[in-house]
Amino acid sequence: MDSRLRSPLVATLAASVLVFAGILGLRMAGALEALGLAAYDWHILLRPTEPRPAAPVTVITVTEEDIQRLGTWPLTDDVFATVIEKLSQGGARAIGLDIYRDVPVPPGHERLNAVFGAHPQVIGAMKFPHADRPGVSPPPVLKGTEQVGFTDLPVDHDGTVRRGLLFLDDGQAVFQSLALRSASLYFQAEGVAISGDPVNPSHIRFGPTTIRPFEPNDGSYVRADAGGYQFLIDYREAPNAFPMLTLDELLGGRFDPALIQNRVVLVGVTAESVKDSFYTPYNQALGEKRPMYGVVVHAHVVSQLLRAGMQGDAPVAVINDVKESLWILLWCLLGGIMAYTARSALQFVFILVGGLALLVFGVHGLFSLGWWIPLAPPVLGWIGAAGLVTAYLQIKEKQERAQLMSLFSSYTSAQIADTIWRDREQFLSGGHPKPQKLTATAFFTDIASFTTVSEKLDAQVLMDWLSEFMETISPLVGDHGGVILRFIGDSIMAVFGVPIARTSEKEISDDAKSAVRCALEIQRRLIALNRSLEQRGLPLIGMRIGILTGPMVAGSIGSVKRLEYDVHGDTVNTASRLESFDKEGFVADYFWTPCRILVGESTMRLLGDEFRTELMGEVRLKGKEEAIRIYRVHGRAGEVDARAEGDATNEILPSARSAEPQRRVGAP
Repeated sequence: MDSRLRSPLVATLAASVLVFAGILGLRMAGALEALGLAAYDWHILLRPTEPRPAAPVTVITVTEEDIQRLGTWPLTDDVFATVIEKLSQGGARAIGLDIYRDVPVPPGHERLNAVFGAHPQVIGAMKFPHADRPGVSPPPVLKGTEQVGFTDLPVDHDGTVRRGLLFLDDGQAVFQSLALRSASLYFQAEGVAISGDPVNPSHIRFGPTTIRPFEPNDGSYVRADAGGYQFLIDYREAPNAFPMLTLDELLGGRFDPALIQNRVVLVGVTAESVKDSFYTPYNQALGEKRPMYGVVVHAHVVSQLLRAGMQGDAPVAVINDVKESLWILLWCLLGGIMAYTARSALQFVFILVGGLALLVFGVHGLFSLGWWIPLAPPVLGWIGAAGLVTAYLQIKEKQERAQLMSLFSSYTSAQIADTIWRDREQFLSGGHPKPQKLTATAFFTDIASFTTVSEKLDAQVLMDWLSEFMETISPLVGDHGGVILRFIGDSIMAVFGVPIARTSEKEISDDAKSAVRCALEIQRRLIALNRSLEQRGLPLIGMRIGILTGPMVAGSIGSVKRLEYDVHGDTVNTASRLESFDKEGFVADYFWTPCRILVGESTMRLLGDEFRTELMGEVRLKGKEEAIRIYRVHGRAGEVDARAEGDATNEILPSARSAEPQRRVGAP
């Protein structure tokens, strides 16, 4: 497989694109519409209040108390006529009636018809017929005139009104909404033109502001019914922003004339017994589900149209599908890259939360500026991509850690393993250790006279004997900071100072001292093991250990299926020769000094005065042309002799009896 396809960064980008595809699929299926519309509602609720002149809109309400006082519902034509005359006399520019009057309600029918004809600023209500509903006709005397407006409002699947209507058509005629008719009358008095947009004549323009028709996939909507000429209601005024007079206050003359003069006045019902209310984005506040009366919703629509024509307020703008897809893709990629670059769980959480905050506040800020940018899909993309990439990296990390650790002995200490993994970037390339030159301490061990012992023991007994020996001494290497690279029969090859290259003299010296300490500890454990082996009638064990510090080359060798970490160089070869030097002449003292520990001069210079050593001489090792000084380590400085070390092992195996002096040398 191409290494580029295995690159974590490429995999991160691929995972981010995969999350993007999934979210785009959910978006197109409509699964995210509810979340997006809820976000729209919260944008409206949390939008900062802007100082602006109050909209010239007043609402006349027919309350439950009004109905009880009059003793009848619907209102009679006579009462209706009186209301219109009162508002007309008060100087209302437009009188929108959000009360149907398709049939006479005597008394006063003739009077009402006369009032309708005498006051062209009156707009009668109708309900547009649909396939499954017959609708409600306007007052018969107004039918076919410009004094009729429909009161229909698009309602979303969750029962919330977020869109307004300007036009509807039945294939034969075009009808205007009650809000549009009312706003048009106000504009006529102000000299504000209503026309087609210069660039796109099919779009309606109020003064300086064009209101683009709503499209089925605008914002967070998915395949919404965009019939007629719809637009997003911005709800910039508070729910109670419009002055409200009850019918009783109007008929009794108990009101400020300024609330009628030169204003748009809407008449509607707020009585609980007459169901004329809708849910709006304001119903989301604190979980409340208090609906808004229909006449107040129409007042919000009228106010928005008046602001567009008089103050140049643009409607809520949206981005097209391509830009929305790129927006979502951006946050998917950012989420994936964030997870890829995070170096700790705390950093991941901090950036994840910080990114969410930036996204949420940024989108809300754009909404306050008039742009509705989808929030739910990028949030899910940010979190989803971050989560998927994190899961991928954890799996890959687990695989790489297993692969990396497989290059080293299972006897590597947890501390070293953690250090190797923590600093892996210093020496890993493509998951494999980089070839590097470093200074480290090579450590070789071998059992003396192993061939003779193996010939005398049954195969199973031999393997059990050898396994017990390895299990006793092998963990000591890792405990002292070394790494066992391989077992070669009865021999061990280890290195102190890999795979993280040492950069200071002190670190190199510490590795050399750790290797010698490890050798002495192996001797202590071997004394205890020999006492146990003697009790069981098994062969005793003597060991040769060679230690040398110097430059070497480290790296991995092998195939993709099997890699091994290895070190090469003259230092390694010389350490191996130290271990095998004069092996025929070595006779182990099994219960006091079963190990012969030889170190080279380069190691000796790093040990300081911590150990008791003896110069063995300057010798020419096998395969070496130049002579080398060899030192034997007897113990730590301050110890009297090897017998002191031997006595200390009684604490390790207190049940083992002391050996007699004449048994110190030779085979058991």
